[in-house]
Amino acid sequence: MTQQHTQKKAQQQRDDLTGEHVVGDVGQVVLACLFAATWIADTFFFQYSTFLNQYVLLGVRIPFGGVLLVLSGYLARTGLSIVFGKERKKPGVIRKSVFSVVRHPVYLSEILLYLGLLMLSISLAAAVVWIIAIGFLHYISRYEERLLLARFGEDYEQYMREVPMWIPRLRKR
Repeated sequence: MTQQHTQKKAQQQRDDLTGEHVVGDVGQVVLACLFAATWIADTFFFQYSTFLNQYVLLGVRIPFGGVLLVLSGYLARTGLSIVFGKERKKPGVIRKSVFSVVRHPVYLSEILLYLGLLMLSISLAAAVVWIIAIGFLHYISRYEERLLLARFGEDYEQYMREVPMWIPRLRKR
């Protein structure tokens, strides 16, 4: 299936959605499985690269990891419900809720999920997969931004100037 065919198919289903990278979903699933397998194997069985756990207290790792996991769940649930919840009659740049804080809250939720798990048990092997996942998510988000720029032009350019891609600003510009 070609990339253009996939985009046209998505637009036929929901005209208010712009599209995504052809390998975006598959890549995310593969990386999620790879991260989970690496983290579980290293944390519970081999303990090959978990030596840092002895230097960071469990009383620090659990609350910090828990907060990251809760934040991840909030970003994913809120972002997905806004994008896929109800069809918008007039397609446009979404600027409300979590989309007013970062441009890719759903992808950021995935990054924070992995980081939260890494805080619970620091596995350097899983951290390598996490870094690869960040690179992949950045790549597909840049691709999707090109689609959004092509579709919404100046409106999306303005949104890009106002809202950071990944790290929220402490103060509004």
